[in-house]
Amino acid sequence: MQTRRFAALFALLSLTACAASASNAPFPNPAYDEPKTTAHATETAVLAGGCFWGMQSVFEHVRGVRQVWAGYSGGNASTAQYDTVSEGNTGHAESVKITFDPAVLSYGQLLKIYFAVAHDPTTLDRQGPDAGTQYRSEIFYASPEQKKIADAYIAQLDTAKAFDDRIVTLVQPLTGFYPAEDYHQDYARKHPNNPYIVINDAPKVAHLKQAFPGMYQEEQMVVDVRL
Repeated sequence: MQTRRFAALFALLSLTACAASASNAPFPNPAYDEPKTTAHATETAVLAGGCFWGMQSVFEHVRGVRQVWAGYSGGNASTAQYDTVSEGNTGHAESVKITFDPAVLSYGQLLKIYFAVAHDPTTLDRQGPDAGTQYRSEIFYASPEQKKIADAYIAQLDTAKAFDDRIVTLVQPLTGFYPAEDYHQDYARKHPNNPYIVINDAPKVAHLKQAFPGMYQEEQMVVDVRL
């Protein structure tokens, strides 16, 4: 079931997913964001941006993040299996569900990492060697406030020309998140020498540590797939 991914990898080594087409300007903070708060122990975000192995690995290294699950969003529960989603016609995107401490990390700051490090938001239905609607860039908002922050930040980044190309990230309501199979959870941690991880995903974590040292943490979480 992973043959397709590795065939694409070796055919398109020059198109790694580790770097978006960002400009050289400093990456801006969200002008509109929710304030940090101790009112809630955790908040949740669901994001899609290519292969969930790399997305999970990046966010497990973000300070304030408590847990990250790899999974599927955008389609129905009946089609939330890797082989089916990989056909590209289920409506699902490979996604991550992130629980984070809002006293440490705001939703807008989480989106900053999403856009600046975790994926390239300017490629339509593609991230590096992976192509198809299941690899699209999408924010699944869980509240009107999350939608407002996401829409405002995308507009801000486009106006600031933070990327050479226009952002194509979708912003849609969260209708469900379905955890991926156990072997997908913490895949980058378990298989650090896998060529796909080495080429596409490890550079993202290195970029996070170098560009945003104040937001970086050593990996602390072990995923429990029971939501």
